[in-house]
Amino acid sequence: MQPASYPTVILGGGFAGLFTALYLSQQNYFHPIILIEQRDRFSFKPLLYELLSGELHSEQVYPRYKELLAGSRVSFVQDTVQSIDLHQRRVNTASGEFDYSNLVLALGSKTTYFNTPGAAEYAMPFTSGQQAIALRKHLHHRLYQAIQTPNPEHRRLLLTVAIIGAGPAGIELACTLADLLPIWYDELGGDGSEIRIVLVNRSREILKGDVNSNLRCTVQRAMKNRVVPVDFLFDAAVTKITSDGVEYQQNEKTQMLQAGTIAWTAGTAPNPLLMELPVTQKRGRLLVKPTLQLPDFLEVFAAGDCAIDSDNPQPPTAQVAYQQGIAIAQNLKRLRETKPTIPVQIQMRGTLMKLGLNEGVANLFNKLQIKGQPGHLMRQGAYLQLLPNSAHNFKVTTEWLTDELFQRHRAATPMQLGQTPWLSGVATAAAALILATPLVWRAAQPMQFQQNLIWTGVPTLLDHLAPPSR
Repeated sequence: MQPASYPTVILGGGFAGLFTALYLSQQNYFHPIILIEQRDRFSFKPLLYELLSGELHSEQVYPRYKELLAGSRVSFVQDTVQSIDLHQRRVNTASGEFDYSNLVLALGSKTTYFNTPGAAEYAMPFTSGQQAIALRKHLHHRLYQAIQTPNPEHRRLLLTVAIIGAGPAGIELACTLADLLPIWYDELGGDGSEIRIVLVNRSREILKGDVNSNLRCTVQRAMKNRVVPVDFLFDAAVTKITSDGVEYQQNEKTQMLQAGTIAWTAGTAPNPLLMELPVTQKRGRLLVKPTLQLPDFLEVFAAGDCAIDSDNPQPPTAQVAYQQGIAIAQNLKRLRETKPTIPVQIQMRGTLMKLGLNEGVANLFNKLQIKGQPGHLMRQGAYLQLLPNSAHNFKVTTEWLTDELFQRHRAATPMQLGQTPWLSGVATAAAALILATPLVWRAAQPMQFQQNLIWTGVPTLLDHLAPPSR
């Protein structure tokens, strides 16, 4: 057995890993905590569309780990994990070895191209801040090329964006670009109506098997009502990606969609390192107990995209990973106190989707849909409350509310989006309401407020910013 003085090592700096580290640091956990992640920045994945469009900037949704962990007791190591020895309790990285007393596996998932020829070379994934910035630069370049191209056929190719996959990521990206690109192209002096956004999917069913599937009708209406409507290419099996298009099979015929930009959102797979571990897996995800421990290695926890409790499977979403991170931190502390670990209780509060610039849907408790600009504000407000650490959260939330109230730094004006000015007034009022509601709720029903919102971090944030009167 490894000495108890060995550190708790956390592999992966996504939602599950980062929030385990941060929450552990806040829980009087007097043991070394090491977070190992190969990137130097945290990508807040639900808000990458805002990073692409310029609605939010890098410091807000793509911050550096060293800034997020400043003042905490977490040691950040930027490194690449090469192997994990569960029997020896050791992690091997590119720069050395780390022995551990407890381990948290939160390595997330990787983009998979299903062995589609040309996909890795020519399609652009959209899972990190770096990739969102790269896609933004590529799209700007294509628009500049198009404005200088007199040939209508070549210009059409440059102005066509193919998005592979009609899951939530593909739909949110399509809706964002269908509003954004016509405005960018108009500003260059082009004709925004020449922009074409095509959603390519293997079946006719969007959001198939996804937690957002009950939003299908709302999503379909939203895609038709963008600045340029989103086109669909259904029952299309992609067979090849080239530098200027997508080859696919439809009705037993091989066809070609010419496109200057191809974005890939069709699938992810668990980290390949997990496949090498001597533990039970299900489709590459580690099977865990209800406490998120590996059954044969109780000192090891796993969460997020790379783990599954077969008796209580959860969707791989940010709100689930966030709650799992907090639960793991609590169980790690209990282990150190020689107390039994407790099963994790995930509270699903509904789902959120971006359906264009200044438009979204908040599906509260899967019963009530808040759509349009109010839905957009609720979505951004809810996600901003999940940003890591209260200081960063407060700074970003304040900047966002100020921008919304005074309509600054917007990617597009209401007139450009075909929205009426009074809706902006409603949006402003809604932003103020979002800010005021938690304060009123906490004052009126403090216990209920704590019990219902503890998973979001809002009570902690408010207690820090505006301590309640005693």
